[in-house]
Amino acid sequence: MIAPVQGSVGQTITLEGYADDFGSHIVAIEFSLDGGASWASHSTEESNPDLMVHWTFSWKPEEPGIYQLKVRSVTEDGRKSPEAAVTELHISE
Repeated sequence: MIAPVQGSVGQTITLEGYADDFGSHIVAIEFSLDGGASWASHSTEESNPDLMVHWTFSWKPEEPGIYQLKVRSVTEDGRKSPEAAVTELHISE
């Protein structure tokens, strides 16, 4: 798990990271804020298959609480990361 991130209701939080599948082309990065029940996909098809993919995720929380952001990659052949990267978002009023 990545270190928790602090934020406030109405304040945009932007997280960033890198993904690499060691030889497979990453064509999308997926994000979930509901425990993995649903995923929002961001295309990275234009990325260079020989380099890591840099990703960013911006979110403006509407309610205080503790949220988990899950991030996973999707390769050209449809494989998804077997285990998503996870960070907690601690949102205050």
